[in-house]
Amino acid sequence: MTTAEDTRPGVNALRRELAHFRYSLFRLETFQRYSGSSEDEAFAEWRRTGSLPRTDELRAWCEWIDQRIREGCRAQRVHVVREPLTDYLRFELASYKPNVLAGEEVRIIPVSEGCWPTDVPAESDFWLVDGRSLWSMRYGHGGEWLGAQHVADPRQVVEACTVRDAALAQSVLWQDYHPR
Repeated sequence: MTTAEDTRPGVNALRRELAHFRYSLFRLETFQRYSGSSEDEAFAEWRRTGSLPRTDELRAWCEWIDQRIREGCRAQRVHVVREPLTDYLRFELASYKPNVLAGEEVRIIPVSEGCWPTDVPAESDFWLVDGRSLWSMRYGHGGEWLGAQHVADPRQVVEACTVRDAALAQSVLWQDYHPR
């Protein structure tokens, strides 16, 4: 998996770690809107045309995930989504299809206003690599991606494992949710 250098704090170190995971990746997404990445252009195109562009970045990610899954690794993602869905969340859900086809297990936790899943902190996005390395994702107030921060505190890593388990237990497969 090769990517261009990124000037946001921690992003290049996170990408190196993701590229060398040994057996599992887990991604928690709790925000209802993300911006500040190549996804902005893809969302604009989806709104204009109704189709999802397949960017070089997405193609590289999916090829890499496919290879790692064939090697016996696991890649999982859970996104908590508020209903009713916004245009952006409909786009986000549709954009997971290539990930799923590549072998990534994408799961959804649908919630209504005023509800939130148990033991899954709101506005807590992270990557958990091999169940031992935690990377907290940093976002601005508008959902713009500011960077990533490695979390070295073992207690926080254990807590992230608990959050992962809670999120997986309360979620449904993307394939079962997306047709709605």
